Amino acid sequence: MKKDIQGKRVVVIGGGTGLSTMLKGIKQYTSQITAIVTVADNGGSSGKIREEMGIVPPGDIRNCLVALANTEPIMEKILQYRFTEGSLNGQNFGNLLIATLAEITGSFEEAVHVTSKVLAITGEVLPVTLEDVHLSARFEDGSRVIGETEIVEYGKQNQSNICHIELSPKFPQPTEKVIQALMEAELIILGPGSLYTSIIPNLLVKDISEYIKRATAQKIYIANIMTQPGETSRFSLEEHIEILEHYLGRNVLDTVVINNENVTKEQMKEYEEEGAKLLTINEGHDVWKRMRRIEAPLIKIYEDEKFIRHDPVKLAKCIFQMKD
Repeated sequence: MKKDIQGKRVVVIGGGTGLSTMLKGIKQYTSQITAIVTVADNGGSSGKIREEMGIVPPGDIRNCLVALANTEPIMEKILQYRFTEGSLNGQNFGNLLIATLAEITGSFEEAVHVTSKVLAITGEVLPVTLEDVHLSARFEDGSRVIGETEIVEYGKQNQSNICHIELSPKFPQPTEKVIQALMEAELIILGPGSLYTSIIPNLLVKDISEYIKRATAQKIYIANIMTQPGETSRFSLEEHIEILEHYLGRNVLDTVVINNENVTKEQMKEYEEEGAKLLTINEGHDVWKRMRRIEAPLIKIYEDEKFIRHDPVKLAKCIFQMKD
């Protein structure tokens, strides 16, 4: 731990790969971490368990637990193991473990708590709500699509951006622990992650935006490295911020963190074929009159899989070395 920031109470809000990746770096700087995770996922292993067992989808929560784990590396492999044969083909062992614990303990919250203890995690992972929620999106072409997986697929296939998104049922209740974490936070971080399907769903839970506004914490948005086809195609950084402010409110965010590390044309080739572009910045936009922008080299290239991601070490260092 770094002595100057050890113990800082940090709340991170999001879902998907971006959130769990960032947590791996943040836990090197503070043990007081609360990850607030969206629960609208309805695809893959999580979707099957959600449909068949009627519990909160465990996938994103599992990834955050693994990211914060302090046990032997074999435990991460076990929790992330995906069956490839038989009736369990496609199922993830970690998801099955959490689902089993939910049945044994009678509570999804308790299942996550028990898993946290088994993994000796740094901090806490919380579902933003325990209600059975689904995403509903309206696209620029006028289409309305229900379900996170269906929304992502429709956007990619039709190259139409989302223009509005909501939860069904509307305004589900947050958990008490989520409210408490926001009110006690010294630093609240939104992102990185899919704007409409990972970050904003958390803000659609009843009064979450209001609690974030009221919190005395510093509030930071970690911008994605590039646009996302079907969600934010062709959007600038400023448009990302304006959309986020539509759901969160203006003058809530203090700081935006963005990558300024170069990406080669070769590294971008496959992304561009899918319609993704590096985020652009409009220096003259009025958002920069009300918030500061921190730029830093934040990229990690996974050459074997040709993925471009945030580097958890670089990102955490950037976050915790910035001045309040």
